[in-house]
Amino acid sequence: MPLNDHLVRIITAAGTIRALACTTTNLVAEGAERHHAGPVASAALGRALTGGALMGALLKSGQRVALKFEGNGPLRKVIVEAESTGVVRGFVAVPDVDLPLRDGKLDVATGIGRAGFLTVTKDLGLKEPYKGIVQLYSSEIAEDLAFYLTDSEQTPSAVGLSVFVDGDGAVTAAGGFLIQAMPPGDPALVDTLMARIAELPPLSELFLAGTTPETLLERLFQDIPYTLLEKRELAFSCSCSREKIERVLISFGKEELGKLAAEQEATEVTCEFCRQRYTFERQEVRELLATLDQEVTPC
Repeated sequence: MPLNDHLVRIITAAGTIRALACTTTNLVAEGAERHHAGPVASAALGRALTGGALMGALLKSGQRVALKFEGNGPLRKVIVEAESTGVVRGFVAVPDVDLPLRDGKLDVATGIGRAGFLTVTKDLGLKEPYKGIVQLYSSEIAEDLAFYLTDSEQTPSAVGLSVFVDGDGAVTAAGGFLIQAMPPGDPALVDTLMARIAELPPLSELFLAGTTPETLLERLFQDIPYTLLEKRELAFSCSCSREKIERVLISFGKEELGKLAAEQEATEVTCEFCRQRYTFERQEVRELLATLDQEVTPC
């Protein structure tokens, strides 16, 4: 029986390198299935979900991060939200895009588009969220995240992400790693790790062969002392609810709600992140409208 999706985080004994690795096969497969994603969209969404899980693990309790990859390609955009708890969710704007293979691989870069931006928004519990924007570096997602972390957050980083989609369009392996250099730095150690990363077989091959986050980090840090900081489970899960959708409908205002109540027997709202459908019968929309009528402005 396969292990649950999970992530491990380590730091070297000298404190100059921190690293995270994860397997995300189940959550990526669930995300792709919920969105009826084709192979290219599954790969793009899966890489973004995996990257989101890694980024979320860098946050403190109660914080969350959103990643938006938006380019001029047919996928249009991929958006992922991740929480510090290991919960991630996401969607791809056009999930049924079909593109020919490029060098024998799914062409995620063309799907997203070479021209565009990566926007990273962090809810750190402050008055305003932190937002960073960089141009897409390669549109392969992993390199874009590494570029963002190195350029915008001034933390030299290496990111590897992989999603394997079989001939039937099913996600059968997914995972990745994130390695960061911490002050004061150790250039020789960084060079050693970069050389080992370059020598790795394709990540998809490793994960298909049963490599775990633990064994991946053991391979990279084989003779480098490190401490295991944590291990956490990961899951695709959405925060939507009927109550939240009700608040969205109420935010439309009296005029728009009135039109829905007058023109439609039922109003259906679908969450763009998880594709959960919420149906409101005409009487329920009228009841929401009544809550607006009951609002009284103080004199």
